[in-house]
Amino acid sequence: MNIILLGAPGAGKGTQAVRISEKYKIPHISTGDIFRKNIKEGTPVGLKAKAYIDKGQLVPDEVVVEIVENRLKEKDCKNGYLLDGFPRTLAQAEALSKITDIDAVINLDIDLKLLADRLTGRRICRDCGESYHISSFSGSECTKCGGEIYQRDDDNIETVNSRLTVYENQTKPLIEYYSSKNVLKNIDGGQDIDKVFEDIVKTL
Repeated sequence: MNIILLGAPGAGKGTQAVRISEKYKIPHISTGDIFRKNIKEGTPVGLKAKAYIDKGQLVPDEVVVEIVENRLKEKDCKNGYLLDGFPRTLAQAEALSKITDIDAVINLDIDLKLLADRLTGRRICRDCGESYHISSFSGSECTKCGGEIYQRDDDNIETVNSRLTVYENQTKPLIEYYSSKNVLKNIDGGQDIDKVFEDIVKTL
């Protein structure tokens, strides 16, 4: 089964991606991970991507598509895959359609106001990375390791609102594109984590 996972920052994509990957025995392919791997290994396409990243520029669509295409040719993708973080643009989606067929596009649909509250209330342990939320935790020390709890710089309200606006503008055309192909499945991402996963499984 070939699946794309869409969802705004903080919508819970990471959690659901791990579960989907385990249940359907398919690799979870995050574009960020493939980029890092190709750059680390010094592959030709990795070096191309690094040249743009080093200049602080966005990696062009054709390079991103090439990296994804190479990854999808690997053995572990034989029975399907879960794409996370790709495609980000309509051009990437159209390029992907020439490489592979997509069975389902899961869109974790969530109210942006709720997401903003979720992200700005998030606190992280500086030592072990454990995540907390001010709605249910008010301490200054991690309950797991005793490390300091802090708010990430990109979780302030201005940055969060900016990230969500960019995401919405970028993703709208993708949602329309996959909806027209009858593969889009909207899942209420504001529910409990287990309920979200249950709905994804039912949909698939």
